[in-house]
Amino acid sequence: MTDTRAALVETARLSIARGSKSFAAASKLFAPVVRERAWLLYAWCRACDDLVDGQDHGHDRTIVTDARARVARVRALSDAALDGEPTGDPAFDALGVVARETGLPRRFVHDVIDGFQLDAEDWHPRSEDDLYRYCYHVAGAVGLLMAVVMGVSPDDDATLDRACDLGLAFQLANIARDIEEDARVDRCYLPDDWLVEMDMPPGEHMKPPYRERLAVLAKRLATRAQLHEDSAALGTKALSFRSAWAVLAAAGIYGDIARAVAARGARAWDHRVTTSKGAKLAWIARAGVRAARRQSLPDTPRDPLLWTRPR
Repeated sequence: MTDTRAALVETARLSIARGSKSFAAASKLFAPVVRERAWLLYAWCRACDDLVDGQDHGHDRTIVTDARARVARVRALSDAALDGEPTGDPAFDALGVVARETGLPRRFVHDVIDGFQLDAEDWHPRSEDDLYRYCYHVAGAVGLLMAVVMGVSPDDDATLDRACDLGLAFQLANIARDIEEDARVDRCYLPDDWLVEMDMPPGEHMKPPYRERLAVLAKRLATRAQLHEDSAALGTKALSFRSAWAVLAAAGIYGDIARAVAARGARAWDHRVTTSKGAKLAWIARAGVRAARRQSLPDTPRDPLLWTRPR
């Protein structure tokens, strides 16, 4: 079993290195056991996303014609892994390992898969609440899983809410950055209410006449992301120093994506927004200082106006 686990960890390490340089950099700050478990969880998330969207490590996404069947396969393989059965797929076997070692709640795993189901059904948000519900399933619930991996009790709702906030912040940043890429595969995660407000016809939001209005909505996404990022930072008081360091580094690195999109305005989608190696290193240093001082943060209750995950 040790040899098998080591092979799964190595496969997972290669997956995160290829799929997300930002998360790969932040993950190195975790204590060794937590780091390996984070890689294993990432490998499962990445494989699910790739399988459902017809892509390779988040790149070269294509339009798939059997999305529902793909989600059914993800659900079946994930349930088998959670039941302790070998699946023959390293990414799903990785889920089984981390679930056994940390007691991942099955409901959190299913919440993530339900997000893939929304995409498979060509779901589109009509309202801001719909948008947040989607962000919860595809990223907020991953935050809950990561919190458990870091040792947070599945019953610690206060800390889990903050972990969910970070996932929401990441996904809002993703949506802002990927508006043009999503449009290429006939997807749009901007709520209908927002499009109507900006007087942008459905499916035409990427056309040049609407770029300035689109920039307003991207800035709105970035502002929402910042609110959840700030809320998540207060949850790091419940984590070990190294876990808090990794979380704060990831928050800063990824948060820069949303901030860059907002700053670029109408030109935000001319080139894909990325974070430089130098910026990543700067955030790692800054996050170390913030993690060391996290216990001095005020015990501020979570803002009741922020969207809250379903219980």
